[in-house]
This record gives sequence, C-alpha cells and structure tokens, in this order.
Amino acid sequence: MRPVSVWQWSPWGLLLCLLCSSCLGSPSPSTGPEKKAGSQGLRFRLAGFPRKPYEGRVEIQRAGEWGTICDDDFTLQAAHILCRELGFTEATGWTHSAKYGPGTGRIWLDNLSCSGTEQSVTECASRGWGNSDCTHDEDAGVICKDQRLPGFSDSNVIEVEHHLQVEEVRIRPAVGWGRRPLPVTEGLVEVRLPDGWSQVCDKGWSAHNSHVVCGMLGFPSEKRVNAAFYRLLAQRQQHSFGLHGVACVGTEAHLSLCSLEFYRANDTARCPGGGPAVVSCVPGPVYAASSGQKKQQQSKPQGEARVRLKGGAHPGEGRVEVLKASTWGTVCDRKWDLHAASVVCRELGFGSAREALSGARMGQDVSKRYECANFGEQGITVGCWDLYRHDIDCQWIDITDVKPGNYILQVVINPNFEVAESDFTNNAMKCNCKYDGHRIWVHNCHIGDAFSEEANRRFERYPGQTSNQII
Repeated sequence: MRPVSVWQWSPWGLLLCLLCSSCLGSPSPSTGPEKKAGSQGLRFRLAGFPRKPYEGRVEIQRAGEWGTICDDDFTLQAAHILCRELGFTEATGWTHSAKYGPGTGRIWLDNLSCSGTEQSVTECASRGWGNSDCTHDEDAGVICKDQRLPGFSDSNVIEVEHHLQVEEVRIRPAVGWGRRPLPVTEGLVEVRLPDGWSQVCDKGWSAHNSHVVCGMLGFPSEKRVNAAFYRLLAQRQQHSFGLHGVACVGTEAHLSLCSLEFYRANDTARCPGGGPAVVSCVPGPVYAASSGQKKQQQSKPQGEARVRLKGGAHPGEGRVEVLKASTWGTVCDRKWDLHAASVVCRELGFGSAREALSGARMGQDVSKRYECANFGEQGITVGCWDLYRHDIDCQWIDITDVKPGNYILQVVINPNFEVAESDFTNNAMKCNCKYDGHRIWVHNCHIGDAFSEEANRRFERYPGQTSNQII
C-alpha cells in the first residue's frame, strides 16, 4: 500500500483577499528607466495621516484643481498604475473608506477600472473626469513599494508639505531594556520623530492619554503607575523630550489624532518641573505577558461570550456577531466607524481598532463568497470565490499517474491555524479509499480525533503528502 498524493488547503492571509477583486493576478510592474507620456496636465500627490512617504490618500490635480479618487471598484491593478504615476515601482496594497482621512475638493474619478498594463491612469476606464456619486468618506489610498523607478522624472509629482506628526509610538522599559519578556506593558512613552525617538513631557498627562496609547499598542485598558518611582528614576537619567501638551479625549484610535504640541528646535528648557510620561497597560487574553498570567486568566470563571468575530484570517479581525435571545446575529454597518469598532475590540480583549470594515468585507452570515488571486489554480481562502466562480468549498486533487490500489486520504483544513475559528477539532478528515484506475471509492471517513489509538497508528504509517506532487 502506498499513500495517495494529498493536497492540503492552507489559506493565505485574508488581507490579500481584501486587496484584490479578481482572479487575474497582479501585473508585472513596469521598471523602465523613463516615465512615458500620458498624464500631461495632471499632477499627483499622496496626502493624509498617519502615513509614511510611500502611502496615503491619492490626490490628482486637473485643470488647476486638486481632487481625489472614489474607492468604488478600485483594485490593486489601479493602485499599480497610480504608484507608477507617483514614481514607485509597484503597489503593495490599497485602502478604502478614507483610511488616511477624507480629502476636499472634487472627486475626479469613480469606478476606476485598470488592467494594470496602462502607462497612465488616463488610459483606465471610469465614469469620466469629475463624474461621481461618492463622498470623501470613500476616498481611495495606495500603499506603494518603497522603491523608486530608476530615472523617474517627478516633475508631475507634488509632495504635500510635511508637518510634524506622530506615526510610531512605543513603550520603553525604564530599567532592564532588552531583557524583559514581551510584550512590554509598562514604561516610558516614546514617539518617533524625524530626529529619532523622543520622550513625552508628562505635564498635563491624563488617564485618557494612557488609554489611547495602550489601545493603539494592542492593550484593552490601562492602570495606574507608581509615579514616585518614575519621578525618582527620572532625576538620575537624561531625557530627550520632543512632545508635550498632549490632550486626548480617550476615544482616539491613534495618538496622532489627539491635540499635540511639538517642541521647537530652539527650545532650551524642555519639560521644566516635569518628567517623561509613563503608562502601564493591561494585556488582554491573547497578549498575556507570561504563562502564569494566562493560567490566572483561564482560572477565572468565564461567562458566555456575547460578542465574537467570525470569518477573519487572524485573531482580532472578522465579522462582528452579537448574541441576543440565544441567537447569534450581525451588526449593520450604517455609521460603523473606528470609534464603534474600538469598543468591540476592547470588549474582546484587544486594543483600539485599526480599521472599521463595511460592506460585508469579512463575508455575510449561512452565505459564502469566494474570490481569489495569486494563489494558484487550486483551493480557496476565506472571503474568496474559487477559480471557476462556483459556490464550492474546494476544487480537486490531482492523482495523475497514481497507480490503482488502496490508499489513505487525509484532508486538513487550516493546518497552520491562520484562520480564526471557535473550534479546530473538526479540521482534519481521514478516509480509506480504493482506486481502480477509473473510479475512486471513499469509505470509513472520520474527523481526525474520532479514531481509536490503534486506528490512528495505522493511519500514521501513511501520513500523506503536503502538496499535489507525486514522489
């Protein structure tokens, strides 16, 4: 008896599914040394915050007027074209629903459709310049690869004036830096500025500020710190203050959305009478700092969960479902925003929400939706439809050149636990099968943990393959 070739379905990140809308794959980026003509009269820029220099809301200047692009029908192919217009080699992703903030002025393009091979966005199909039924809450953004086109002439690319802003925040332990277990939950608040990492003056620092910092780092709440200890410690250390006057309401998803004041370059005395801001965060169940902490949390009586996430590729993402009257249901996306999403995230033991998805992007509730790209011709991932656009859960197993005989068929779904599930015990199936060269009989099928130890030992003699390649 020899094992049959077995194909295992291993879902790739759902994020990739969110970045595509067809199974055509991504075009090869143009890497020519010169930008070809085609966008004369147009100027491009990336705007919004928080963002890095190679990402942001796409803005186009036409006839002297700046405007944006609606996210309706926007695809990764369109992002490729726009990134090349901006002088980058290709796009690595795109964003919707004004992730970098809503723009102003005209919405120049709507229902933009690009194949990815166009030399200019002017060659892509759309509703026509200035013809749109969108609002700026639907402004599209792009995330370009941080690699410039060689020889690119950027005379048509306008850089938005860069104001100081906070993009990265971290907690640095005051003692034992580099030797503490992860995650770091208590320490000095540091922000990354153009000159490097700086501390924040604690004059006027509030619990609301700590709540925002802990939330953006993935922690559901904050707790009080030993202020006397850190004050004493601050007297023995030198600090580089770059930020003060922080005033958060407490509902912000990122520190950059709070009222901030930056020190000027010629400031000689910074944070007089104060010290560095310190926070102490409470880790949720997923980010417990130690196994002992996890055991302590598990020993606490757990009530029935009333909110859950389903259909996500990773912990902390998915379709929001709520339990009411012993029945699970979904939440309408009307007025769904980061504030509402952050409440759900913190309730589930996470920090602030990074993005509030709408339009059933994580799938609809007893209905399937599959649509994939760049994953080969077999298999699916959550939130996608298959290559043939049929509502099926998988496609086929290649048994080319397999000799007739008796085999063990094993199918494993989600083997790397990349898709969040409430129960993983039914993800493996083993069957006896017989192949006569023309037909296959499959019998004695059970989920992985349903066999006796003796039966499992027999199965383990034929563990199968991890791909459809015959060895």
